[in-house]
Amino acid sequence: MAVDLTPASRDAANEAIKRARDDGADLIVFSVVEQHNLHLPGGGARRVDQERDRLAAGARAIVQQARDAGVHATYLVWEGDPAEAILDASQSEDADVIVLGARPRLNVRRLILGSVSSEVARRATCDVVVVPS
Repeated sequence: MAVDLTPASRDAANEAIKRARDDGADLIVFSVVEQHNLHLPGGGARRVDQERDRLAAGARAIVQQARDAGVHATYLVWEGDPAEAILDASQSEDADVIVLGARPRLNVRRLILGSVSSEVARRATCDVVVVPS
């Protein structure tokens, strides 16, 4: 499952854990360090290691939630374009399904360019479950 620690990710995490538990499957919680998330309001910048640590902490919390539900789980944090990284990780980890959340599209840029979830759903070589928030 792919998470970015937004509210949409919380719903996707619950769905992924439920599916893994019901299917007796392992769960990999995957996050991506995105360059645009390194810019803070007011012009400051977050270091890559700080963003990686933030994502890893969130992923570990989901892993613990999965383990508490009886699911074998682990996590990965990569850097790069979210859709590309999710697709690459799903292939390298031989995923059977990708579960990710979908945020409401709030701006014209997203409507024109599409979202991470729609890009992953279009290009993935495995099943994709998009959980609306």
